[in-house]
Amino acid sequence: MKVIRALISVSDKTGVADFARALEKQGVDIISTGGTAELLRKKKIPVREISSFTAFPEVLEGRVKTLHPRVHGGLLYKRGNPKHEKEARDQGFEPIDLVVVNLYPFEQTIAKPDVALAEAIENIDIGGPSMIRSAAKNYESVTVVVDPTDYALVLETMRDNEGETTLKLRERLAIKAFIKTSAYDRAIGTFLNQEQATDASFSLMMPLVTHLRYGENPHQKAALYGDFEKHFEKLHGKELSFNNILDISAATSLISDFDEATVAILKHTNPCGVGSDPDLREAWEKAFATDKQAPFGGIIVCNREIDESLAKAISEIFSEVIIAPEFSGEARTILQKKKNLRLIRLLDPATELLPKKDIRSVCGGLLVQDADVGIEEAERVVSKRQPTESELNAMRFGWRVVKHVKSNAIVYAGPDRTLAIGAGQMSRVDSSRIAIWKAQEAGLSLKGSALASDAFFPFPDGLLAAADAGASCAIQPGGSVRDEEVIAAADEREMAMIFTGVRHFRH
Repeated sequence: MKVIRALISVSDKTGVADFARALEKQGVDIISTGGTAELLRKKKIPVREISSFTAFPEVLEGRVKTLHPRVHGGLLYKRGNPKHEKEARDQGFEPIDLVVVNLYPFEQTIAKPDVALAEAIENIDIGGPSMIRSAAKNYESVTVVVDPTDYALVLETMRDNEGETTLKLRERLAIKAFIKTSAYDRAIGTFLNQEQATDASFSLMMPLVTHLRYGENPHQKAALYGDFEKHFEKLHGKELSFNNILDISAATSLISDFDEATVAILKHTNPCGVGSDPDLREAWEKAFATDKQAPFGGIIVCNREIDESLAKAISEIFSEVIIAPEFSGEARTILQKKKNLRLIRLLDPATELLPKKDIRSVCGGLLVQDADVGIEEAERVVSKRQPTESELNAMRFGWRVVKHVKSNAIVYAGPDRTLAIGAGQMSRVDSSRIAIWKAQEAGLSLKGSALASDAFFPFPDGLLAAADAGASCAIQPGGSVRDEEVIAAADEREMAMIFTGVRHFRH
């Protein structure tokens, strides 16, 4: 259809003046509103105000300006349909062939800290989505543009087709328009549901980032959605896999709990070694010493720039992914010699990347919960013996790690390193036994270590096994009906013990 008349009303005015000027040169009659009309007039582009087109003033502080039969009649009537054509003539509807609209910046508004509910509501666009939907519904005759990046394509198509757009282009732009209004409404609903604390359906829409080669296994299709690439930059290596992305997220979550210079090694999202030291090479040695077998093909994350010394050390083993806020030039030279290694730069502080919601698919639906982040734990010494400062630091170190280990989770730790980790067993005692066995395999002594458990000990046996292995203190949530028995067992072995009151299950 040839574009004779266009209605332009945009919040994002990027490129709109150049687009409108190009339309005007092709003889297109331009109608506009408010700030858009003002901008076009300043650029000496002929424009008709919407109130002139509708013969009705903008009212209610601009809330009502395009919600008018002449606007929607001009968009919706079927060209070539005799009944529609006659009614359009009788009602004085002038055809509108092109709609250029982007919406009030609702999502940018609610992204501001402490945004007021009233301000958010004022940024809910009504007329814009209505025009978009009318134009998109009638895409056989009307072109709708919701994205400034499509201006050039529309102009190119019009130049190549004597002022007309193609049905294929109109159809594609209509689909894009409906996706846009759907995402916009979903953002509004999600925000209001949180603000008003109502019970409503859960919905989520994210843009496609990329299709992945496959999922967890080669027979599973997979894709990545959201804005992952805005926060993680791949500096080197093959494309990321589904499992790489899961591990990167787990590693980022773990490292966010450490302010001091720290190196962590993960495998299948489980930590297998964490060490802290101002000397990153020393931090690596502490982490790697925990388990020298599991890190093969694993993920390494560091919360400081990786320098030449650390790069030399970690290059001695095969890793899938190395993550850091920066890599020195010397470090990149060393690490980029490994063509299968992915180097990932954190573009934002890890604490700013943590998801707010944890979403899991289940048979017949989804489970949605708050992410296990930002919990303030209230430590309470429940044993007769108070912990020493070194024991307290060791317990706190282990506690920061154990929340990232699959349940049942046990971590033996010193003040600045993990010593043994037991993960994912059906019995907490078995997790402890595995951790003790791993420490023996690594040649590490657990004498004087701190035991961290992600959930309470249901019986004293797990604590006693730790004491037998050499642990001198323990940190756990508490909350078992047998807490008193467990505390008595700690006192019998002269162990210091802390209850946090917070559980960290990871199913």
